[in-house]
Amino acid sequence: MKIAIIGSGQVGQLLGSSFLKEGHNVMLGTRDTTKPEVQNWKAENVGAEIGTFDATAKFGDLIILATKGSAALEALTLCQGENLNGKIIVDTTNPIIHESNGYPAADHGVIKYFTDINESLMERLQNAFPLGRFVKAFNSVGNAFMYKPQFTDGKPTMFICGNDSVAKETVTNILSSFGWDTADMGMVESARPIESLCVLWCAPGFLRNDWNHAFKFLK
Repeated sequence: MKIAIIGSGQVGQLLGSSFLKEGHNVMLGTRDTTKPEVQNWKAENVGAEIGTFDATAKFGDLIILATKGSAALEALTLCQGENLNGKIIVDTTNPIIHESNGYPAADHGVIKYFTDINESLMERLQNAFPLGRFVKAFNSVGNAFMYKPQFTDGKPTMFICGNDSVAKETVTNILSSFGWDTADMGMVESARPIESLCVLWCAPGFLRNDWNHAFKFLK
């Protein structure tokens, strides 16, 4: 597939490189294509392309939204709605509040969100772009483990949700190729608890500098 990565930070670059390894065509979308870190990523990833958000969204058969949560709505707006219509949009974002220094705001290791328990960021995005086929994924683990994670207790679980069953099946296949088990938690409203998993995942990191873990769904 042609994979459009919206966001050129660590998550976007990691997922872009991972899709290239799996044989997909990749374009990394950024506000500024001249940024040294973006140019360096392109040089290190033979065959990859870079482009503006709208050019990248137009290129992609499948879109990966990999911005900060606070920038997600604006980034999708810059993609231009017609470039999103009918496409699967994998939403990796979380509604984290950041301090002025860029670090997440937190109380004793519990990061703060700009949504509440009765609303998710993905619901806001789905409502803003109703013709996009949103699937929540990749939001509940650090970028170091997003591709081919290795844990002594076996494969971790990626929790997903969304309103489109075909889109979720496609994302499940991608996750399998990336080394994950997948648990489908239902419709878009289930993004509320899935986004909350990021809060839980981050807590050991902020409290004890322990970032080497993932979730497993046992049944």
